[in-house]
Amino acid sequence: MKLSELSIKRPISATMMSLGLVLFGVIGIGRLPVRELPDIDPPIINVQTVYPGASASVVESQVTEPLEETLSSIERIKTLTSTSREQSSSVTIEFDLSRDIDIAAQDVRDRVSRARGKLPDDVDEPIIAKQDADAKASLWIALYSDRYSTLELTSLAENVFKDALQTVPGVSSIMFGGSKRFAIRIWLDSEKMAARGVTVLDVEKAMREQSVELPSGRVESWEREMSIETRGELKTPEEYNKLVIRREGINFVRLRDIGFAAVGVEDERSAARYNMEPAVGIGVVKQSKANTIEVAKGIKKELENIRPLIPEGIHFAIPYDESVFVEKSIREVWITLGMAFFLVVLTIYIFLHNLRATIIPAVTIPVSIISTFGVLYLFGYSINIITMLAFVLAIGLVVDDAIVVLENIHRHIEEGMLPLNAAIAGMKEIGFAVIVTTVALVAVFLPMAFQTSVTGRLFIEFAVAISFGVTISTFVALTLAPMISSRLLKANTLHTKNAVLKKFEEGLQKTSLLYEKMLKRAIQHPFITMVVSLLALGAGIYFYTQLDKEFLPDEDKGRLFCMVISPEGSTSEYTDRMVRKTEKIISETPEIEGFFSAVALARGGVGQSSQGLAFIRLKEERDRHVREIIGGPMGMRARFFNEIEGALAFPILPKAIGRGFSQNFQLVLQNQDLKELNKYAQSLTETLNNCGFLMNVRTSFELSKPELRVNIDRDRAAALGVSVQDISRTLQVLFGGSDVSKFNLSGKEYDVIVQLARESRLSPTDLERIYIRSSNGKLIQLSNVVSYETGAGPSAINHHNRFRSATIEATPVNIPLGNAVERVEDILRQDLPPGFRYEWAGEAKDLVESGNDILFVMILAVLIIYMVLASQFESLIHPLTILFTIPLAAFGAFGALWALGELDQFAASLPPDHFFGFIPRIPAMGVNLFSQIGLILLIGIVTKNGILLVDFANQQMEKGKSAGEAMLLAGKIRLRPILMTATSTIAGILPIAIGFGAGAESRRPLGVAAVGGLLTSTFLTLFVIPVVYVLMSKLQKPLVSKKIVNR
Repeated sequence: MKLSELSIKRPISATMMSLGLVLFGVIGIGRLPVRELPDIDPPIINVQTVYPGASASVVESQVTEPLEETLSSIERIKTLTSTSREQSSSVTIEFDLSRDIDIAAQDVRDRVSRARGKLPDDVDEPIIAKQDADAKASLWIALYSDRYSTLELTSLAENVFKDALQTVPGVSSIMFGGSKRFAIRIWLDSEKMAARGVTVLDVEKAMREQSVELPSGRVESWEREMSIETRGELKTPEEYNKLVIRREGINFVRLRDIGFAAVGVEDERSAARYNMEPAVGIGVVKQSKANTIEVAKGIKKELENIRPLIPEGIHFAIPYDESVFVEKSIREVWITLGMAFFLVVLTIYIFLHNLRATIIPAVTIPVSIISTFGVLYLFGYSINIITMLAFVLAIGLVVDDAIVVLENIHRHIEEGMLPLNAAIAGMKEIGFAVIVTTVALVAVFLPMAFQTSVTGRLFIEFAVAISFGVTISTFVALTLAPMISSRLLKANTLHTKNAVLKKFEEGLQKTSLLYEKMLKRAIQHPFITMVVSLLALGAGIYFYTQLDKEFLPDEDKGRLFCMVISPEGSTSEYTDRMVRKTEKIISETPEIEGFFSAVALARGGVGQSSQGLAFIRLKEERDRHVREIIGGPMGMRARFFNEIEGALAFPILPKAIGRGFSQNFQLVLQNQDLKELNKYAQSLTETLNNCGFLMNVRTSFELSKPELRVNIDRDRAAALGVSVQDISRTLQVLFGGSDVSKFNLSGKEYDVIVQLARESRLSPTDLERIYIRSSNGKLIQLSNVVSYETGAGPSAINHHNRFRSATIEATPVNIPLGNAVERVEDILRQDLPPGFRYEWAGEAKDLVESGNDILFVMILAVLIIYMVLASQFESLIHPLTILFTIPLAAFGAFGALWALGELDQFAASLPPDHFFGFIPRIPAMGVNLFSQIGLILLIGIVTKNGILLVDFANQQMEKGKSAGEAMLLAGKIRLRPILMTATSTIAGILPIAIGFGAGAESRRPLGVAAVGGLLTSTFLTLFVIPVVYVLMSKLQKPLVSKKIVNR
């Protein structure tokens, strides 16, 4: 090849080209962010609207529906979902991955502005954010003290911690859990109000008119000016208690006559604790593209700067930190990368017997890997587990081309050529095969460019990393490797005096002779070879059907969540009692280092009083894996189920992909009729509760929240001069609480909230003591214009693509998620009523989509490889020969996963003192996201050996040999490079397959699938490909086998 010949003749130019690539990569390494996984956040815009005092049904009809109607016409919406809860509407728009989030956000703002006129006047201004309402914090700080109140802790968190932490680079927002924000509460007494002839609207009017501070201009003389400050704003409870509400003759009715003002909090329902002590949580939400580790370091550094500023007796701790696992897992992958490099170089040395010769292929590793970091930087990617795994896998691949080049050049030197001439001749002979194998491998990843799902995004970064790594290695193999070979190799370079290496060489020669004999028999008796191939294919299909199906393996990240859900209608006090029971169990678990728990945690909106959440941090040094802490008869999950009555509590393992704190099994039912939807959702929930393979089954939709339904007699209200608006506003303020005014204190704005005192709103009969003012100024008892009844209504009304929906969630027990999905789909096929439809959500949806994606990618990859090979070989038959290697690899990949999965089950069933108790647990040996990556990689890798055999055989046939003779010679000549490349590739992947440490649960299935597939495909390829080649050659037309120019 011209490029290789030029490099051989100009060694300095060849060296400078490689050094330039390395320099480019070194610059990239220093600038790449570090994350757990690639940035796969889809373009999501959330519209959060608060409607104080409104029920879920009112929020749905008056807020959510108008917003959805306006927003649904925006282009390229993937899903439009919403949740209407008491006082809160959340509309989430997920766009196609190709949509620019900034443009999408602007479109949403424009549509919300148009819809604002359709919303009630007293609705808070909609908040539009480029994130889901459930965007979770990557780090939680617990602020606690036994000397200061929660109100004081909240003030410190807002005024000191929040302002300081928001300046840390990469921080998106700061959220609070269990905070008690300062406010002035106006507590009214309905009986005193009636006695004084005062309504709540009188109170609201007086506060709006008499507590106001407006700019008042300035006084200007000829020489100076003074601004006028009108101090009309009330700032203390004492001032509010003196506020005149109404005048009765010469007497004033003041606020203290009908109630009282006191220092209080905005939301009394929230509560939080750290290790069972009262606390306030500070959650740090990082930007989607921010460096997780650097953000955490910046936060911890800022906390140390804050420490001297906080009063004595106030402490803080970090009960939840995602960066700890990310840092550990990335460090483990770096270690794995070093191990892979060592094993690959050692393998090459064993085959080549000479350190100088080993340098030639080994030099491609640092050049290719380091250079690819620069490519990742140009693409805007990051250093993460996926890209780092790509580099580990690439180590075994990038040396392949250099090994083939080295072996071929040395063969020519052994035949008597000078090193310089041997390098030129060898590259002319082998350059075509090197390029074809690289193109075939890179072509495997082209279909990923068509993927728009979450898994497609993950695959793309993996594909870019490994494709450019291999491409650069090919460039090095065509330039630097032949140049170095022409300088370092001699006729006896690969000869050795080492006794061990001599024995190895003798064994390799014996293997070559044995293989030659066996290959000859295989070609003579093709039937036996084809039967073995078909048996391997059948076994591979069987192994696949026996494997567990899941989206992501469960990893021990050193942290977990715990969700507590009380019955609908539960007060925050009741939920808090349930959370305390949960805390007791958590605190009795010896592996727990610390935990932060909260009731009614506000995650982008109003917190739910029926929900509690705990963030748990595990000890670094412990004997039990997180799955053992959670599972088992005395595990956390079983104890929650058995010991907590009156609420549903369950632990959740955090996953790298996914938002919110839901269980991994989520099924969305859709029907417009709420009663029918509730009826079937409850029926299916009961069925799934009794199925035996799911636990903690619950539905997000229940018509069971206690409601007091107030019906307005419009005719009587009109006759008495009472407006419907006054009736609704009176109830909203008295029973829901409303911030009717605000005041400034130390540069911060706080609410003044008016509400009936707790003792005046204990039962429905309290409505009878409420009065409203008619248009002629008379007081009318509310019971004269309204009637009421008790009933049950929805706590939340969910929409999925504008259809009402109910989500059923659960946790699979003793079976993987994929199997649970298949079983429930069987139930739905038989049981789903007419008018209903269903979709999967959460991790279950990702699992189903990834299965469809992987099938599409594999089929398209095989087609593209076929087209590439057909173009390169100018043949429609020989590419089919090479593609026979793929099913042979599937047999080994699925077989290895199945065997280790069975071993894990066997080890799990053994008592600790059993004779075979030393067998380690190796979980996650199934079909998941990471093993799928290994399968896609195999498609590109295993074709390389077939290409080497077919390309050499084609050359021999052009020289006049028969297909059988050509393939016998190809097998004999190519055996050594095939064994070298396969062994070096396996050596590079082996550290992944047997790895331990942080994140090993995810890495292992990838490595096991790749190693298993390589072992079987390498062995069977050496026999099956020659046999198929000979059979296919009989079908090959003579006209097609033309010599390719410049090969």
